[in-house]
Amino acid sequence: MDRSIAMRDQNIGSLLWKFSLPAIVGMIINALYNIVDRIFVGRGIGSIAIAATTVAFPIMLISFAVAMLIGIGATALISIRLGQQKKEESERVAGNAVGMLIVLPSILAVIYLLFPDPILRFFGSSGDVLPYARDFTHIIMMGAPIGAISFGLNNFIRAEGNPRLAMMTQIIGGVTNVVLNYYFIFILGMGIKGSALGTVLGQLVSALWVISYFLTGRSLVKIRLKNLMPHLPTLIGITTIGFAPFAMQMASSIQQSILNKTLLAYGGDLALSAVGIIMSVLTLMFMPIVGLSQGAQPLIGFNYGARQYDRVKETVKIAAIAGTGIALTGYLAIHIWPAEIVGLFSKGDTALTDLTTQAMKVFLALFPVVGLQIICSNYFQAVGKPVQSTILSLSRQVLLFIPALLILPRFWGIDGVWRSAPIADGLAVLLTVTIFYLEMKYLPKSRPLAKKA
Repeated sequence: MDRSIAMRDQNIGSLLWKFSLPAIVGMIINALYNIVDRIFVGRGIGSIAIAATTVAFPIMLISFAVAMLIGIGATALISIRLGQQKKEESERVAGNAVGMLIVLPSILAVIYLLFPDPILRFFGSSGDVLPYARDFTHIIMMGAPIGAISFGLNNFIRAEGNPRLAMMTQIIGGVTNVVLNYYFIFILGMGIKGSALGTVLGQLVSALWVISYFLTGRSLVKIRLKNLMPHLPTLIGITTIGFAPFAMQMASSIQQSILNKTLLAYGGDLALSAVGIIMSVLTLMFMPIVGLSQGAQPLIGFNYGARQYDRVKETVKIAAIAGTGIALTGYLAIHIWPAEIVGLFSKGDTALTDLTTQAMKVFLALFPVVGLQIICSNYFQAVGKPVQSTILSLSRQVLLFIPALLILPRFWGIDGVWRSAPIADGLAVLLTVTIFYLEMKYLPKSRPLAKKA
């Protein structure tokens, strides 16, 4: 069956499973290799190296934000144009996005390489951590354009209805990353530089994989040289839709920077290492929900473009239930096996294990409601409504979490840092549900289906 007809006519539950499972598997693979990387760093180098990767994390988030601005913005626009039967316009979007995926991350990398130490100190590095953070981040940023190409083109594959291939991209890159990290750290003894080099080479393998898909004629949407020429309305369309996830990642970077500095002030490098472990665990819990939302995005975007609003609502409903179930599963795991999970990273460091175990339970106390917030926010992104999407995406990291992070530690010390997250999560869900309810209330009726081809 033609992919477009399938997205219009097939059972939503089956389609969501078909589209989301590969994305979820791919995201879990990505999360696992990031966790394994940090385990290797913790066990092969020590807790100070975990602190260094924690300092580098907000810088990596900025790089990823640029990739999301282009990749996800273009993906949503491609899905909508395909739903409107405008294939040539979808190819123009893809071509313009490829050019941006090369240029913008390269500019970002140059800025970092010109001012590495001030930037690392700004993001929370102490004097002891700085040499490790510098060694790690230099290599990561030099590979920023490679990672952007891999992420962006892989989203195009998913947008045209080929989620299994998109999953393979993530698996291939993830496995390469893990193998090379182990080899560089434990066999060659390259330390934290080896971890960074393994990560960049994994991204390179993924990038070559997705490029080969488009160059060998297998893709529905073609990357044509004429479409690489910047087209202002297309660039505006991409960045407008992609601004919400971009803003969310930038907010995450700001949040992480403030979090790093606050933890350094109230708990020192040990607290910085603890939050690095918590973020790794959070990533493993969070990424399957992101995969689910990515699987739902082309279904929502296509059916919204085709004016099949009942199918849009059904997609969001099923995805929200599934996202909540995923979040609850992760929440239960950290309460059943907290010490065992943290012990994977800590290399027998009892103080680090005790601090992280206690902090993680508080920090993730309201995580079960996060799945609903992500899916509903993703709806506005998928249908090209950047204002609502941006507000909801920023609500947790900026509008709510950062004020809590700046205020609560003044009263509760380091405990205030850990309590800031669940407070922000709960309030963000209330805001999201309210805005989403109003959107659904005024959504038009579906257009009658055309006869099947």
